[in-house]
Amino acid sequence: MLRRFTAVVLAADRGPHDPVAASANVPCKALTPIGDTPMVIRVLDALDAAQSIELSILCGPEWDSINHEKTLADRVTSKQIRWIQPRATPSLSAYHAMASVDHENLILLTTADHALLHPALIDTFCRESLKAGGDIAVGVARHDIVQTAFPNTRRTAIRLQDGAYCSCNLFAFLTPQGREVAKFWRRVERHRKNPLRLIGILGWRTVVQYLFGKLSLAGALARLSHQIGLTIHAIELPFPEAALDVDTVSDWVLVQNIARSFQPDRDPRHNQSLPTEVPE
Repeated sequence: MLRRFTAVVLAADRGPHDPVAASANVPCKALTPIGDTPMVIRVLDALDAAQSIELSILCGPEWDSINHEKTLADRVTSKQIRWIQPRATPSLSAYHAMASVDHENLILLTTADHALLHPALIDTFCRESLKAGGDIAVGVARHDIVQTAFPNTRRTAIRLQDGAYCSCNLFAFLTPQGREVAKFWRRVERHRKNPLRLIGILGWRTVVQYLFGKLSLAGALARLSHQIGLTIHAIELPFPEAALDVDTVSDWVLVQNIARSFQPDRDPRHNQSLPTEVPE
């Protein structure tokens, strides 16, 4: 029997005056259009089409912003999706959103700026997360496949003994205890773009191993698991687009160019349909 997840989508801006929202002339980044469709709608549509997802909860944006986008407002008011008021930080928003879900439910956490998310990617991540077991699964993509597909983009990568990895903004919470990691997230979220500081949270010995190229992905996660008392696995995804979110205006331009011909359903397993990056 297929075990299905409750999806939590974080959709609030990190702060006022988001540059992507300003460039798109929308009240919040989640409403930034890709083609004619707001990013958050693309994410919700992908989740709705995925076999692994039972229902979706939207945490943010603020209600005034939702009213700005009729399609989104209609889905919330009709209870097609649940909406929760965002909190001051992503970690607090995630914690309170997950607290609203029954303890026995599986949770998939993602973000509204994951504009190239698609059902095959979602189902692959959820399926492999269940196979891995443990408390938490984290989606990653190898930096080399991301750079090969998108040579003009720069993504934050953690360079480890067995390769460089990019985060994919996909997290599976497989046990009630796993949700407690949101408290640890509060300590690290301000360092999310600084790999060395992230590694530093695991202690100076780990930093030394990292600097000398002796720290593997499995080793880093084993130490993190030991530190927080939970079992965390990485799910390596074969989709380079999994590592693309819209953090900057240049990301927005890139994703719009890709989305014009993006057809992941042609060969979702190996993603051979991925279009060549279009130059600005």
